[in-house]
Amino acid sequence: MIMKYNLDNIIAKRKNKIIYKDRDKVIKLFVEDYSKSNILNEALNHARVEEGTNLNIPKLNEVTMIDNHWALINDYIEGMTLEELMAKYPEKENDFLELFVNIQLEILENKVPLLNRIKDKFRRKLTESPLLNETTRYELLQRLEGMQNHNKLCHGDFNPSNIIVKETGEYYIIDWAHVTQGNASADAARTFLLFSMHGKESLAQRYLELFSKVSKIPIQNIQRWIPIVAATQLTKGNEDEYEFLSKWIDIVDYE
Repeated sequence: MIMKYNLDNIIAKRKNKIIYKDRDKVIKLFVEDYSKSNILNEALNHARVEEGTNLNIPKLNEVTMIDNHWALINDYIEGMTLEELMAKYPEKENDFLELFVNIQLEILENKVPLLNRIKDKFRRKLTESPLLNETTRYELLQRLEGMQNHNKLCHGDFNPSNIIVKETGEYYIIDWAHVTQGNASADAARTFLLFSMHGKESLAQRYLELFSKVSKIPIQNIQRWIPIVAATQLTKGNEDEYEFLSKWIDIVDYE
């Protein structure tokens, strides 16, 4: 018997997918022409994190097709995202930011050896990107090769909208599509850019300073990753991000 899902309750829309809630399940339904290999890779990555760590993440229940669209079916977690909590209780923003950083460090403490390596992923993106001139591409690749090889669990899209906090205070980490293993500074650089891209420059700077303080990773180590991460973000093809990201793709050592 093929289980039927109700697609009446939309909880989020993204460029390539729509997220629905049906009873105790979340249906992530992709556009019809979305890459099958990317969807199956996302499911594999999620399963590897789910099986290889003790982190609170929604259980992946099914990979299926609904009306010729690929779909991932996860458990629904009742609660508010950390982003929603920050907006609702601005006076507690610093407390929420501290929780956010601590959760990221909890993730980074884990190791999942079967995941792709972040340097391999970035190398491929930089090599294939049509938006970089050859000089910039060469300099970014040289910088990437000089970065230390680590095997920490890197979420890859760590931002407050991907943390769901239940009424009990228990939290769950969602959206593992971009997870890799690698250098913690690269993951922090990505989070810094995500804050900045959404016009939250002050929050981005406070995040950077707090992450550096708690992790004991020098800010300069994180900043050296920013041009690389910005260049890989360009490959997503979001025209509204191009001008912003281009400003960060400047090979200058931060002092």
